Amino acid sequence: MKPFHIFYFCFLLIGVSCTDVVEVDVPEAPPRLTIEASLDWERGTTGSDQTILLSTSTPYFAEQKIAPVLGASVRVTNEDSGAEFVFEDQNNGEYTTSSFIPVIGNTYTLEVIYNDERYSATETLVGASDIVDVYQSIEDGEDEDALEVNVTFQDPANIENYYFLRFKSEANLFPELYYIKDEFIDGNEFTIYYEKLADEDDGITEFQPGETVDIAFYGISKQYHDYLRLLVEQYENSGNPFSPTPVPLVGNCVNADNPNNIAYGYFRVTEAIKTTYTFE
Repeated sequence: MKPFHIFYFCFLLIGVSCTDVVEVDVPEAPPRLTIEASLDWERGTTGSDQTILLSTSTPYFAEQKIAPVLGASVRVTNEDSGAEFVFEDQNNGEYTTSSFIPVIGNTYTLEVIYNDERYSATETLVGASDIVDVYQSIEDGEDEDALEVNVTFQDPANIENYYFLRFKSEANLFPELYYIKDEFIDGNEFTIYYEKLADEDDGITEFQPGETVDIAFYGISKQYHDYLRLLVEQYENSGNPFSPTPVPLVGNCVNADNPNNIAYGYFRVTEAIKTTYTFE
């Protein structure tokens, strides 16, 4: 338990104040391994260079917010071909390889050995559907005078597909995330728009000519879609007094030696289409 100080002030009629210190015990959870393993194969590249990030969770009041993990063993195996890809420790929490071979439809297993415990996760590399068009308009958003960027893609017919679409404007610190299921768009073209609404309190302005947006479109698995849905819902409801209390999200990385010592993070393998749009 770690104490922290709450200061309160007693204002007396004569204008004199006093300060008392109250010791409050704040429970600290044990550090847990956090695995950021996004093996994204950008279309048009070999996809051979990949990085996995390992860290441990830290107490809320700790000065060091990120604690990189050193000395772990990290490898990914293609379960269809048997090929193994060893990720080398860079001594800063990054584990890298330059020999990864992405194959759409193949299944990959991640293995991380840390503190004599083995963590594993399995994902199938899902291909991304074709982007048909990227364009700007003022027709689809909430503000009829504000610019928005539109991404249209073609969904294949008679196949259950899941998508992840990420917009990142140069003026915004955080990206806008969309998770998409093709239940109601199967076999059709579908368009997603991204619009910034002006907010003077937060210093947000509408898109202006010359401003750019980075766009990334991923084909993803159902289980990653479900994970993203929970992640985005918690993010969007943060600060809402009527929303449920956020809880740590547990991904697909399982501790085979000690199931109670869960890991945070997720292992995904995807194909991505990336582009940049500049408003005119």
